[in-house]
Amino acid sequence: MRTRVAIIGAGPAGLMLSHLLDRCGIDSVVLELRSREYLEQRVRAGVLESPTVQLLRDVGLGARLDTEGLPHQGFSLRFDREDHRIALNELTGKHIVVYGQQEVVKDLIRARLAAGGQLEFEVTDVTLHDIAASPWVGFTDHGGRRQELHADVLVGADGFHGISRHAYPKGAWRAYDKQYPFAWLGILAQTPPSHEELIYAYTEHGFALHSMRSPAVTRLYLQVAPDEDLANWPDARIWAELELRLALREGNFALTRGPILDRGITAMRSFVAEPMRHGRLFLAGDAAHIVPPTGAKGMNLAIADVSVLAAALEAFFSRNEERWLASYSSRCLRRVWRAEQFSSMMTTMLHIAPTADPFDRQLQLSQLRYIATSAAAATSLAENYVGLPLSDVAP
Repeated sequence: MRTRVAIIGAGPAGLMLSHLLDRCGIDSVVLELRSREYLEQRVRAGVLESPTVQLLRDVGLGARLDTEGLPHQGFSLRFDREDHRIALNELTGKHIVVYGQQEVVKDLIRARLAAGGQLEFEVTDVTLHDIAASPWVGFTDHGGRRQELHADVLVGADGFHGISRHAYPKGAWRAYDKQYPFAWLGILAQTPPSHEELIYAYTEHGFALHSMRSPAVTRLYLQVAPDEDLANWPDARIWAELELRLALREGNFALTRGPILDRGITAMRSFVAEPMRHGRLFLAGDAAHIVPPTGAKGMNLAIADVSVLAAALEAFFSRNEERWLASYSSRCLRRVWRAEQFSSMMTTMLHIAPTADPFDRQLQLSQLRYIATSAAAATSLAENYVGLPLSDVAP
């Protein structure tokens, strides 16, 4: 088998890259370990930044997003048992859209298959070879046949636990890693949202987040210990703790309950691999960086990465310009580190660390009160939340 770009991973990064390349006449093959059904049903991130939304529209993927997505003009910081609204649109002229990652993946898979794109699901035994000069991928396809896929470029978009990053030679990359002393217990509930916008709640009992996936499905999170056992959290305890942490002083907030469709515990981590390129292997998305979900940046960063990479590959294949590929890592990392700082700030501001003392908590409250009362501070938070422009994408 032969292609110009071999892409490992059919998440938002890999699929979007394949879609963008197809639009400029560059062929690709996407290899994925899991099934199409798994990818389209797995509930992940749900907040799309303004530049991400615009890009999806610009490349013909906005129809269902505009029909089913939930535009949000702001969100609430809830502390001192009161709401303090961050008016995103008023502060920045932009907003975010709540639209689940699995929905973005569905749209991308359908678009790629409709265009005749080559997606290989349920492959196994994937190996990367000769990444410095003449790259190729070995894999076993869904039918059990051993295949070799030769390419001009390899792209590792196979997530944090994938194989691509580990194909770098020893000493060729550096890891920056931080693990937080708390996790999120997340549920998906068959119930209408209890509030029209997201709520980020800081309380003495720990953090809570009220989000949604549709007018009939709510996404909710609780701060728990990293080693928490999900078996210790029956439905009644989850709902009681959510009501406790999301309560308002005046008591005029009613949390709507419903059947819990899904639940899980997610560790909180920051991670960056530098550089995001070695030879003819390029990393994108979670394969190169992880952010704690408090900042709502993960999927948006992945799509930003491949926007940069697609433009660089188009310059390389159509005009034989390699300088944009050479600068891919440094250009992406500027955005990555900005997102890492913002996500870390949101995480440390809103969660109660196990070692936190009264002094630490007063500092958190002081920061929250400053954001709620300072137009400059609120604007800075809003600017980062809605997403930085993709102005550095095109060569």
